[in-house]
Amino acid sequence: MSAGTPHRLIILDRDGVINEDSDVYVKSAAEWRPLPGSAAAIATLNHAGYRVVVATNQSGIGRGLFDTATLNLMHTKMHRVVAQAGGRIDAVFFCPHKNDDHCKCRKPKPGMYQEIARRFARDLAGVPAVGDSLRDLVAAAAVGCQPILVRTGKGMKTLAEGNLPPGTQVFDDLAAVAAHFRRH
Repeated sequence: MSAGTPHRLIILDRDGVINEDSDVYVKSAAEWRPLPGSAAAIATLNHAGYRVVVATNQSGIGRGLFDTATLNLMHTKMHRVVAQAGGRIDAVFFCPHKNDDHCKCRKPKPGMYQEIARRFARDLAGVPAVGDSLRDLVAAAAVGCQPILVRTGKGMKTLAEGNLPPGTQVFDDLAAVAAHFRRH
């Protein structure tokens, strides 16, 4: 990218896209394990001119399963693993609320994406947003992002259930997403 060209942006869900998901929540840095190829995929996206932002529901905080300090340790590990692969995550946005808190930031509501748009001072129309669950895709589509489903995490179940937002693209994993956007 030339010095005057703005960076492109891509938004990633965390659990099931970057790291292994768990039905009982990822509750510690020890439980946070990257999916094969995900850190290298983020590096590939960076080298193709993308700023990588993570948007993740973390209701384990609201449920008392872990605290913000523990979440920060998980994210420190994630940043380190990605850096070791030659990549960088520019920002992490998270919602600590439970479903019944009725907040505006918990996906499928678009609040986290709206905050990303504010913080990066940009329209999110067409910005790729990668997730493994319908709630990720619905939140992305609500702000005009290009919804992308990966088959990792809950992705195969999400695909089988159908009802994807119109125009949703489907890839095997984050590495396939990165390979696609490296070419485009």
